[in-house]
Amino acid sequence: MYAAIPFPPISPELVSITIGGFELALRWYALAYIAGILIGWFLAVQAVKRDRLWPGNVAPMAPGRVEDLMTWVVLGVIIGGRLGFVLFYQPGHYLANPWEIPMIWQGGMAFHGGLIGVTTAFLLWCRATGAPMLQTADMMALATPPGLMLGRIANFVNAELWGRPTDVPWGVIFPGSRAQDCGQPAGELCARHPSQLYEAALEGLILGLVLIALAFFTRALKRPGLVTGVFAAGYGVSRFLVEFVRQPDAQFQSPGNPLGLALHVGGWGLTMGQLLSLPLIVLGAVLILRARRHDPSPDARPA
Repeated sequence: MYAAIPFPPISPELVSITIGGFELALRWYALAYIAGILIGWFLAVQAVKRDRLWPGNVAPMAPGRVEDLMTWVVLGVIIGGRLGFVLFYQPGHYLANPWEIPMIWQGGMAFHGGLIGVTTAFLLWCRATGAPMLQTADMMALATPPGLMLGRIANFVNAELWGRPTDVPWGVIFPGSRAQDCGQPAGELCARHPSQLYEAALEGLILGLVLIALAFFTRALKRPGLVTGVFAAGYGVSRFLVEFVRQPDAQFQSPGNPLGLALHVGGWGLTMGQLLSLPLIVLGAVLILRARRHDPSPDARPA
């Protein structure tokens, strides 16, 4: 075995108590969702408080309306993320066991499904309130990366969604029989790419800092759709690249398809994550090109 990093002794549960025979646990994954929503809410409020950042020096909504929108967004994340996992990754299993679809506590959420759910919730909310869609989308895009970063860190803590086997020095020896089933010689441990941390860095930290810089230190928000386009393209490219080292979903793997490609010809193809990321990259590019044609008023300066 090559040099590798042992998995740190971190419990997925922050605290656990038993009441009347029922165990109640606060998991890092739930805490990551809560913290991500709160940080995203803070960023959104700070953006709409600064009228000079927006076209015509008018924010798309009052700060108090952000909380209402966030409620819709949370519902979109949960419903869309779960249905996305069911439809994109294990439709056969849930078709045979439909009563398991609501059991989100057993795990199984998909980002691309969550994105569809959030988009649907945001469109309905904008239609109901009359808020400008592209500007509201820019605010939401700015608020999203913290949740992505914390969610991927929680995936690492849970020792799930790890990467492919590797001999790089920073490979991690994840626990569990599935993580250690790499076809290695008997007695040797298997190191894998910590792909969760790659995603946390790319689609969370780096993309988040880029969006913050664009929103608060340039005139990007005066070009409706630009921040949303950068987010969509940035996430799509980040996820597309990480898929090369991410362990494929088991349902796509077979003796003739060991890489777990969802679409392939002659051994070459794309994973499901890459297929779902391509429309995001295209959408992001279209929004960026469209926004660049919008000329903000010369007298509006960011606060």
